[in-house]
Amino acid sequence: MAAGHRTKHSSNPIQNLNKVVRIKDIAEQANVSTGTVDRVLHNRGRVAEDVRQRVLKIAEELNYKPNILARALVTNKTYHVAALVPDPAFDNYWKAPKDGIVKAEEELQQYGLRVTQFSFNPFDAASFAKEADKLAEGSFDGILVAPIFYRQSLAYFSKWKRQGIPFVLFNTHIPNYEPLMYIGQDSYQSGFLAGKLLHYGCREKASLVVAHIEEDVANSSHLISKEQGFVDYFVMQDLAYNILQVDVQADGKESLTQQFDKLFQDTPDIKGVFVTNSKAHVMADYLAQRQLQQVSLVGYDLIDENLAHLNTNQINFLINQNPKGQGYWGIQGLADHLIFKKKNNPIKYLPLDIITKENLHYYIEADM
Repeated sequence: MAAGHRTKHSSNPIQNLNKVVRIKDIAEQANVSTGTVDRVLHNRGRVAEDVRQRVLKIAEELNYKPNILARALVTNKTYHVAALVPDPAFDNYWKAPKDGIVKAEEELQQYGLRVTQFSFNPFDAASFAKEADKLAEGSFDGILVAPIFYRQSLAYFSKWKRQGIPFVLFNTHIPNYEPLMYIGQDSYQSGFLAGKLLHYGCREKASLVVAHIEEDVANSSHLISKEQGFVDYFVMQDLAYNILQVDVQADGKESLTQQFDKLFQDTPDIKGVFVTNSKAHVMADYLAQRQLQQVSLVGYDLIDENLAHLNTNQINFLINQNPKGQGYWGIQGLADHLIFKKKNNPIKYLPLDIITKENLHYYIEADM
């Protein structure tokens, strides 16, 4: 330190924790200009190394925290974000994440965030590609996407990475392409949990079914992870249950009822079914129609069709994936990165909430 230079220090460090510290306060204690402090704190422009170290030390001592909200308000910059989400007209499950996206945009509009939604048919990979191409025609600062079509998503991930566009995934985790973050459940653990729930309901050795209903399983990595978690539960517990995996499609060759009839006729000792998506109500309709009351049923999501069967005990448990929260926190994650310059955790796993008839109203009444 140069001769004659004297750094002022607060005599009460506890007061520093409660006081709002300004750049001016740091400048006064470091005996430099506010412009110098600004250059040091924002790492722009040339500053002598001894001065930089002195400023950083004093900022730390004073517990300086930049007012990122105020900074965002005065920038007057508009951030354009795209959301590539399945259309709820084809599957009502997707209404909730779209509502979460709208809620986040409403809260963040004052900071310049604008969201454009692109909707695709969740049962048509070509529809996903069409909307992703349409998105590419715009100029977006960030992208939120539900990559339910694994193979089709990869090329777009590579393209966005090359263009330097941050993207956030929700619902389906595909980590190899380094998204900014993933929002959703741990699919493997949710399948493991489903296995545990069915085991409690089916203590006698029997056959259990993992049912993928109207899904392209080979192209849906999250469903494969759920199935693996379910199977691993029984393997790790050394439980000798016969576990069947079935893909059920309404493709016109056979009705869903005919396919289920064949399943239960071929394997009459089925005591439990795990449906890997929001279509547990389809299986519940069948079980009620055939009066198969001895079959336990676990599925996902608080859509109206599922709730009706939960209330009649035809569905025993639903695992809540908080789809509204997935959309909401996905947009918030992009805002943290683009606007507030916060470092994102690469994974935000949402809780594995087990819903029964008895606790359902707490979740229905909750906003998210």
